[in-house]
Amino acid sequence: MANSSNGENFPHSDFPPVFDVIVVGAGAAGLYAALCVPESLQVGLIAKDSLPLSASDWAQGGMAAAIAPEDSALLHIEDTLKAGAGLCDWEAVKFLAERAGQSVAALLELGVSFDRASQGDLALTLEAAHSRRRVLHAADTTGRAVVSTLSAQVLRRPNIRAIPGAFALDLWLNPTNGRTQGVVLVYGDRLWWVKAGAVVLATGGGGQVFSQTTNPSVSTGDGVAISWRAGAILRDLEFVQFHPTALTQPGAPRFLISEAVRGEGAHVVDANGYRFLFDYHPAGELAPRDVVSRSIFLHLQHLADGDRPPTDRPADPSERDPRERVWLDLRPIPAAKIRRRFPNIVQVCQKWGIDPFSQPIPVAPAAHYWMGGILTDLKGRTSIPGLYAVGETASTGVHGANRLASNSLLECIVFGAQLSQVEIEFPEGKDPCSASGTLTADELGDLDAQRATLRELRRALPHLVWQSAGICRGQAMLDTAIAQIETWQAEFCRQPLSQSLLHLTPARHLDLKLPEANRLLRDWGETRNLLDVAYLILTSAAFRKESRGGHYRLDYPSPLPTWQVHTLVKNRLWSTVPLSAAPGELSSDS
Repeated sequence: MANSSNGENFPHSDFPPVFDVIVVGAGAAGLYAALCVPESLQVGLIAKDSLPLSASDWAQGGMAAAIAPEDSALLHIEDTLKAGAGLCDWEAVKFLAERAGQSVAALLELGVSFDRASQGDLALTLEAAHSRRRVLHAADTTGRAVVSTLSAQVLRRPNIRAIPGAFALDLWLNPTNGRTQGVVLVYGDRLWWVKAGAVVLATGGGGQVFSQTTNPSVSTGDGVAISWRAGAILRDLEFVQFHPTALTQPGAPRFLISEAVRGEGAHVVDANGYRFLFDYHPAGELAPRDVVSRSIFLHLQHLADGDRPPTDRPADPSERDPRERVWLDLRPIPAAKIRRRFPNIVQVCQKWGIDPFSQPIPVAPAAHYWMGGILTDLKGRTSIPGLYAVGETASTGVHGANRLASNSLLECIVFGAQLSQVEIEFPEGKDPCSASGTLTADELGDLDAQRATLRELRRALPHLVWQSAGICRGQAMLDTAIAQIETWQAEFCRQPLSQSLLHLTPARHLDLKLPEANRLLRDWGETRNLLDVAYLILTSAAFRKESRGGHYRLDYPSPLPTWQVHTLVKNRLWSTVPLSAAPGELSSDS
């Protein structure tokens, strides 16, 4: 079994600060990528928490694959392109759809137990914007089934060292050639400079930048933030998918009620029982996610008009008047089918006092998936040599402006498999860093006050981003929010802890003589990343002056042909590039 550590009170000699490949992130993308790296290479798998805690583990809907006789890769491609609102890259979508079958076979061989129909064939369900039943599932906990199986396989591989309780603070680049040569890692009571011949970022999305999100607490946009600071090219960061039906019971987390529920026949209704979605789109509940989310948002505004101004309404939808809420009614689905297909949804709803067999579930949209990310090619390579990205943190070109339901888990597997071709390089040898220093509490002033500042930023920032860059956006709101983020970034950088951590000596480990050092540095690093992610999303949303897919602007409510282009970000330069252009061909727009 591979070595692992809980990240606390371990001897320094037990941790090898050199790997052939470092994979940052332990969701489906990171786990599968680690398994696909050649077994002759030593892999360090970095996880902020225990291995199963990731957005993949929370995924309910399933994995799309055109494997039924009446389906085809071409139909899957067409559905993906249609959902992507004109910004999908054809070659990437084709690459994804044509490898779906072999990806399913690979997961079955590893031991993933997808549901079966009565005849023994793999069971397939319908989800929004799919033209055929092509979504595989394991009840309503598909992500958990996949991640738990992959985790077990990782722990059996002698070439993979799982390192839970570790946090990647930054990339470590070679100052001579700009190649990735490792990461700066907070692990235990030490800050490490860990060498690697290649680094794979698989850190998931950034949902925690929004106050209303279905994402787990670990989804703080780490991969996008650290790659941006290192100078990587990012793409289409304005495109965030807001899932239409997150649980909004007071006190409950924003638990996602799967797309598959509507695919099986559930209705979205207002307080009068009216199925209003057909007023906005002929497909009703089965319209693309961005349409359903925006329709719910606009309908709620319509219901509240004349009652009281929007500024007087609670930001938290669970606290609003029942007349200003919407509901997901599962009762059109046979009770036996609900119990068989959605046991986890039933369990969670009942935990929060809702009986889905006798009453509708209160729901509202919440940030769910980030279509934008680190620009990659079909092999997962980024614009920085030696740096790869896989999964939600990457922008492969598959999702365009709006992800087709259940394509994300497939993307993790298809593009994770490309790490079998990873290229490693140690231009300065594999000798580990030996220099070390110490950081003490006496050097950092009032740590309690700095912890309080971090807590306040973590509280205020998601509310600001939700209000200004949520489902509906506008220039004035975005400009105000960007100015506030820049003020907070300056305040953050003035903190004594920031002054120490922003000016580290390369290749010099740092022993942390601080109370709860690991927790403090993770909080600091996540807050820094969220500030950067907020700045990137807000500025990208202000840059794109049209509405398309997951990006909707009240002041530019229609898609424009001139904006059927990708937006690229490098450092603080925003540019556009045609869909047909190569990744490095930036236009002069800025």
